[in-house]
Amino acid sequence: MTNKTIKKVTVIGAGFVGSTTAYTLMLSGLISEIVLIDRNADKSEGEVMDLNHGMPFVRPVKIYSGDYSDCAGSDIVVITAGAGQKPGETRIDLVNKNTAIFKQIVGDVVKYNKDCILLIVTNPVDILTYVTYKISGFPSNKVIGSGTVLDTARFRYLLGDHIGVDTRNVHAYIVGEHGDTEVPTWSLTNIAGIPMDDYCKSCHHCDEGMTRNGIYQSVKNAAYEIINRKGATYYAVALAVRRIVEAIVRDENSILTVSSLLNGHYGMSDVCLSIPTIVNSNGIERILDVPMDEKEMELLKKSGDSLKEIIKTLDI
Repeated sequence: MTNKTIKKVTVIGAGFVGSTTAYTLMLSGLISEIVLIDRNADKSEGEVMDLNHGMPFVRPVKIYSGDYSDCAGSDIVVITAGAGQKPGETRIDLVNKNTAIFKQIVGDVVKYNKDCILLIVTNPVDILTYVTYKISGFPSNKVIGSGTVLDTARFRYLLGDHIGVDTRNVHAYIVGEHGDTEVPTWSLTNIAGIPMDDYCKSCHHCDEGMTRNGIYQSVKNAAYEIINRKGATYYAVALAVRRIVEAIVRDENSILTVSSLLNGHYGMSDVCLSIPTIVNSNGIERILDVPMDEKEMELLKKSGDSLKEIIKTLDI
């Protein structure tokens, strides 16, 4: 364990996700200084005013609206800015618009800070994590995507809700792309150490195969369903970002399904995907080669290959 103290986090983008992320970080009591940056200065200033008016109810933290020069001295820079996903639009549809935006954002960040951890939240998060890695010149352990941390939380919630068990006691992962090719690792899923296959035999709550597929489809399509109803997703993703920041700040060596550069894992390289990963104050400490079954590994490789085809078309 190191004794490094994380003091300052910059959040770029004061939209739904960025402002809610600032709010969750404010409530966490983990950070002493939070900067909010947005090209619409009035928006970021308004969010900061609103947050600061709640200061008597939380632990002391300095929150202010800034510009890219304020990235200097930040331990973590969280990027949530970019074009949002519209109803009927996939995360991949956003790729060209947000790659262009990221060229400018990442270029501006590294002018003022070459030592921070870059945490990417904007979609398509895996591709933009790769784009950020390429543009920034940072070592791969310092460039992290929020990946399938949220998908894994959705998976655990839906499983726990279905079988009537506290979601914190459901151990499961979604791996691969944060998107349509994501993979549920049923072979690794367990309840209190009981493999899911064995738990299902004694549970008798459902037709196992049909319900499993239904739960997976609900996880995969969750964002579309929420966007159709309220226009954007932001509460749960902001909590996922807070959890990643917490693992870094507290040097936890926590295992999270963040997105990062693969280098030979499962036979894949030069692509960012989510795999259970040890996260601490160094960023990515180690990507774990978890023992998935043959079908899951095949689907994971397809997920990676689909992203690599898109990466080939990008001007980076």
